[in-house]
Amino acid sequence: MSSSTRPPDADAPRGTLAGHAAWLRLVLVAAYLLCSRLAGQPHGDGRIAALALADLALIVLLRPLLERRAGAWLLLVAILAALAWLVPAAGVHAALLLVPAAIIGAVAWTFARTLRTVPLITRMVAGLDGIPATELAPDLRRYTRNLTRSWAWLLGVLALLNLLLALLRVPDGLLATLGIAPPWALAQPWWSWAAGVFNLVTMVGFFLAEFALRQRRFPGRYRNLADFLRQMGGLGPAFWRDVTR
Repeated sequence: MSSSTRPPDADAPRGTLAGHAAWLRLVLVAAYLLCSRLAGQPHGDGRIAALALADLALIVLLRPLLERRAGAWLLLVAILAALAWLVPAAGVHAALLLVPAAIIGAVAWTFARTLRTVPLITRMVAGLDGIPATELAPDLRRYTRNLTRSWAWLLGVLALLNLLLALLRVPDGLLATLGIAPPWALAQPWWSWAAGVFNLVTMVGFFLAEFALRQRRFPGRYRNLADFLRQMGGLGPAFWRDVTR
């Protein structure tokens, strides 16, 4: 059959939708970072905090919303209604403070739950090698399982730490919003440093230290860090969509 008479590719609309979703998600992430930063300032506007949370809901629900799933649209309406109720109740800032702990906790759970079957990092390494996870060398399977467990623990501890910071922040932390004086008050500048810089430095530091150890333990797998990141990026969106299932 010639190219002029070949039926349209059934996957084309899906691929177009995925491309639109990726670009929209990038825009929404940038908008969330800006709004959350503005809302996190002392005496920040509760409406901006609500906008940041609504933006986050859009990021999470973007794909089913674009696919016109009724459940996703109903959930979005419910979230927006809850945010509208929280703004005058002065609880929207407290809800925004829970976002870092919730995100890090969700990622920790993603690592942890794969330990029951094929560990997440084992799947990633197998994907880089282009072979089933069962065909990896036994020492590499053990290493990737232990590394998956280590990431789960590290991120779980960071999630709990961020929850503690959200409780202690003043004047709009979780305890302060409930009218409870925190045992140790954490001012906004210190909270921003601890909840932002500390998280990033800890995760990046752990990643770089582990990569250096991996290079010594399994020499020759990657030329350098840039080569490893290039290979990871080359796995494609379909791999990353399926690898956490």
